Amino acid sequence: MKKVILIIVLFIGFNTIAQKREMKEINPEQFATLSTKRMTLDLDLNESQQTKIYQLNLENANARKSKMEAHKKAMENGQTKKMTSDDRYAMQNEILDHKIAQKKKMKSILSSEQFEKWEKMNKKRMGMYKKRRGDKREDNRMHKMKKENK
Repeated sequence: MKKVILIIVLFIGFNTIAQKREMKEINPEQFATLSTKRMTLDLDLNESQQTKIYQLNLENANARKSKMEAHKKAMENGQTKKMTSDDRYAMQNEILDHKIAQKKKMKSILSSEQFEKWEKMNKKRMGMYKKRRGDKREDNRMHKMKKENK
């Protein structure tokens, strides 16, 4: 009897986890729409700005989805490898180039007041992201310093 109850509880738990996972996956159009609406509320965007920002968000969401799918396929096929320093440099360079281009596009779409508010929002969001994940780079630096001091 105990085993039956345990199996039922485990089954319900796994179903709940699977349902939560499915809810997280939204398509790029939905993501772009939600993101644009959030920005509209935060920055008081007009119709023209909403349209331009939606297109930008849609491009970014599609690019992110394709990269995630490519990475997922590589993981499934066992084609992932440890990144070399040159690989890391290239990846970081690509990310920074994208951020610079994104910033230029946003600057051309938004007014100066909106752009300042957008930058503040991004800094706040990045701070929350680092806090949530714990800044691993900072932890690694502290760990290395402790080793050197011993």
